[in-house]
Amino acid sequence: MLWTFAFGLWGLSRQDSVWRDEAATWQVAQRSTVEIWHMLAHVDVVHGLYYLLMHLLFECFGPSTTTLRLPSVLATAVAAACVAVIGCRLAGAWAGLAGGMALSLLPAVQFYLQEGRSYALVAAGAGVSTLLLVTALQRPVRRRHWAAYGATVFLVGLLNWLSLMILAAHMATLLWTRAERRVFARWAVAAGCASAGVLPLIMFSRSQSAQLSWIPPLSWHMLIGPGVLLTIGGVGALLDRPRAGRLSSAAVGLPLLAVPQLGLIALSLVQPIFLDRYILYSMLGLALLLGTAVGSAVQAVKLRFPPAAKWVLPTLLALAMLALLPQSLAKRSPASRVDDVLAVASDVRHLKQNGDAVLFVPSARRDTKSVCPEAFAGLRDIALAETPEASGTLKGTESAPPRIRAAILAEHRVLLVTDASRVSRPVTADRDKTKITMLRRYFTPVADEQIRGRRVTVYERRKPSLNRA
Repeated sequence: MLWTFAFGLWGLSRQDSVWRDEAATWQVAQRSTVEIWHMLAHVDVVHGLYYLLMHLLFECFGPSTTTLRLPSVLATAVAAACVAVIGCRLAGAWAGLAGGMALSLLPAVQFYLQEGRSYALVAAGAGVSTLLLVTALQRPVRRRHWAAYGATVFLVGLLNWLSLMILAAHMATLLWTRAERRVFARWAVAAGCASAGVLPLIMFSRSQSAQLSWIPPLSWHMLIGPGVLLTIGGVGALLDRPRAGRLSSAAVGLPLLAVPQLGLIALSLVQPIFLDRYILYSMLGLALLLGTAVGSAVQAVKLRFPPAAKWVLPTLLALAMLALLPQSLAKRSPASRVDDVLAVASDVRHLKQNGDAVLFVPSARRDTKSVCPEAFAGLRDIALAETPEASGTLKGTESAPPRIRAAILAEHRVLLVTDASRVSRPVTADRDKTKITMLRRYFTPVADEQIRGRRVTVYERRKPSLNRA
């Protein structure tokens, strides 16, 4: 826990940068509870519990990058502790220690370790529920133990209902270890109650599935990553000498790694949703298996060179940190994300003049204004018909193209906030096409700043003589 917590605090602010996904958390967390509930009826209901939690934290500690990301650091530390305890129980102290310390070094975990989203919290819940399952398989437990298991799975399901795939992983562990019928029955009751509790959220969220339309269809090259992970995990499982009917790190770790990966691939064949962050919790299985491999290495060295055995883990850890240092530094830099909402707000501050108008292309780039409203003080958002808070959305509701056209023609100076050239996508929405067409036809760019994935261009109205020409 301490190792992961310290590793997470390193470079936590990412040079005071906040990217678009975190900006969604930031702006929603600053809304009132009533406004959040209003928004969840239209968008992002799958993140509702997380938004309410972050709203509470922002109310208590104020909005900052520390408040935004520290919950993920703490959650990952809890997940690492769970891996360590499970590994210690199933494969020995060295395996548990190695697995717990390896978790935060995994590239995917390093990315979301400092992310202002719910994925690390889901991983923590997955770790707690898996530890509860292992406890139930090792010793007699009471009903309140299974109640805790069901409640944990339920809460994690509310944070992200794709986490319910962990139940399939746990069922595979029960089948692998040939659990007693009584244990299996109690698990089924707890799992069924948790799933039933999350079902209304699943059904309601289907009406908002259009939010996932940007995710590309599953392709063969997208399977390379899962293939590599499953191969590494398989080798680690073999080192544990898996055997049916025996509770082992392989019986717990391999299903925890493989089932979510394969399950998400299967779901993506129906609807494209293949994003590694949705199953970040599967990395707990990989860390457990890596820890088992290190534990096996310690035992092998102990047989031949007993004094050197205690140096195996520190040596491997140092080598891993050295090899991953460039990536660790990259993950903690603003360039690790596609854009930076706060950096572009700084550009708006020094480029704007009182009375200027502002446009956003696409309208989702209005997140900069939502996170840093003071940077846009004095600017008129001429395309906006209804604010994000009033419309119950993340980006607000804009006027029809004809009204946007008329509003632009009435302006002398307009700031356009959009994506930087290297990350921009073709303009497809009619409203956005109208904005770009009118600016290019009647205005001249007089200033242009691009920084960390965002762009601000200042347009001034052409003189009448040039306009007639």
